[in-house]
Amino acid sequence: MTTQELLEKAKALKATASALTSEQKNAALSAMADALLKNTEAILLANKQDVEKSAGVLSASMIDRLSLTKERIAAMASGLRDLIALEDPAGRVLEKRTLYNGLSLSKVSVPFGVVAIIYESRPNVTSDAAGLCLKSGNICVLRCGKEAYGSAAAIVSALQEGLSSVGLSAEFVQLADSTRASSLEIMQAAGYVDLLIPRGGAGLINSCLENAKVPVIQTGTGICHIYVDRDADIEKALSIIENAKTSRPSVCNAMEVCLVNKDIAPVFLPELAKRLAKVELRLDAAAQKIISGTPASPSDFDTEFLDFILAVAVVDGVEEAVSHIAAHSTHHSEAIVTENKAAADLFASAVDSAAVYVNASTRFTDGGEFGLGCEMGISTQKLHARGPMGLRELNAYKYVIRGDGQIR
Repeated sequence: MTTQELLEKAKALKATASALTSEQKNAALSAMADALLKNTEAILLANKQDVEKSAGVLSASMIDRLSLTKERIAAMASGLRDLIALEDPAGRVLEKRTLYNGLSLSKVSVPFGVVAIIYESRPNVTSDAAGLCLKSGNICVLRCGKEAYGSAAAIVSALQEGLSSVGLSAEFVQLADSTRASSLEIMQAAGYVDLLIPRGGAGLINSCLENAKVPVIQTGTGICHIYVDRDADIEKALSIIENAKTSRPSVCNAMEVCLVNKDIAPVFLPELAKRLAKVELRLDAAAQKIISGTPASPSDFDTEFLDFILAVAVVDGVEEAVSHIAAHSTHHSEAIVTENKAAADLFASAVDSAAVYVNASTRFTDGGEFGLGCEMGISTQKLHARGPMGLRELNAYKYVIRGDGQIR
């Protein structure tokens, strides 16, 4: 099937998807989860082939991002089942009132229609996106990077098997090929794609913003900061930073920049260097006077490393930390570690990012952790949706007005 044929089928199914009952959606999600588990071996085989093709091409952290295990596939199935327990967002009455002329006005949530997701090398996005789109009443069009295409195709095959088993169209979830042409065609599919969500690095997101003729939600790129205040608990700060940087460096909520108050830096930085022994520290001039490491270039503070690399700078205080974040952040997730309530409150109110933490790791910015079941991505913009995008963020709304012959 060509991309155009795929888009035409998706558009033709919009009304059918939007009319599904919650019971139909939940039965399909359960069947899709079962099908993932049933097809685990086929999915792992396809993934093994993808990983082997990428060996020596992708970094170790990116290979981890691409790799699937039985446990990760089980987690994907659990993510689908988690959606069953969540409220169906479609058809919710968001507001209702009677106008001066007797008209009854209701604001009702409705699906977007066809939601397209262009993503790179994370196969789990395939099932998360499909499940979220189905539960929210949308058709899902997927286009993954070539590194993960075999894995995505095997996952989609299983999901379609689940849909068919409960009498729904397998084409509620569709996978385009991984060519550049298909990506551009989806970006420019005005009249077919109602919402485009890119999930990946700056290159993919910028390409969508530059080329798209359909509505785009900017997601993903995470230059996440943690500021260690002069009144921080050092052990707490080290534990938070170790988790934020090393637990899974290839994801967008991993920490990329550490800012340290000058008053605590002489004590804290040597401890940080010991705690992050496997991380390359790229140090500004002030930090270099305290510990050894790689001298930081200006671009290091504007880079999403997605690897065991951390940019480190020494700042005068919370105000300079906020200013540094404003200049370099992608407005994803930032944190302060401090026992000073005034500093914490200033940081929380002044930092303009989708998620702002006090004394906690940035790794919590995630749909599952936020109780959304799973997520479509992390929106770093302000229009329509911000932060982890769950079911409600995949609905728009319309006004329904009921009258009794009123004219204007």
